[in-house]
Amino acid sequence: MTALDLSPVPVRVRPGRRLPQLVGGLALYGASMGLQIEAALGLAPWDVLHEALHKLTGLSYGTVTALVSVAVLLCWIPIRQRPGVGTVANIVIISVAVDLTLYLLPTPEHLAVRAAMLVAGIVLNGLATAAYIGVRLGPGPRDGLMTGLAARSRFSLRVVRTAIEVVVLVTGWLLGGTVGLGTAAYALLIGPLAQAFLPYVAWQPRASAQIGH
Repeated sequence: MTALDLSPVPVRVRPGRRLPQLVGGLALYGASMGLQIEAALGLAPWDVLHEALHKLTGLSYGTVTALVSVAVLLCWIPIRQRPGVGTVANIVIISVAVDLTLYLLPTPEHLAVRAAMLVAGIVLNGLATAAYIGVRLGPGPRDGLMTGLAARSRFSLRVVRTAIEVVVLVTGWLLGGTVGLGTAAYALLIGPLAQAFLPYVAWQPRASAQIGH
């Protein structure tokens, strides 16, 4: 199988499929975050930080997620990354979707139900990640920071991502975020899941589409 091209493509090229997939993917990402939070079995590294800041500030989870996204976006300036439509949509839609999910979905008492929610959240997060990356409308703030630092350093993408997530995870844990089985499961599964879903949702322009016809 040949490698998929995921470089950004202007929104004017075939927006009829790409914009709905972007919105749907980001909404699903926020909902999957909500499932993992309500499962209360450990969060993804960035969500450990988000939860800690949510507890400290009293702001809604979605608001904290958006504010952290904006702060990360400011870090793009020295590494000369450029946001796209998908970058801005990432900040807005995910924050709204996660707050709505948390409002509608209470934390269950039974461990089996919480475990099922955790598994569903991780799997859907993998699908959502593939869906919004696959439309090629610009990376999310955290993804752009990772790729920008890797592009302008001698370190590989894997090393940069690991370093960022370790720093974020430790910071969030020290501030009171939830670390547990779900944290390890997310770290192990999210990459393979997103890669497995990507060929089914990645948008590849035809030659005619690339020139605007």
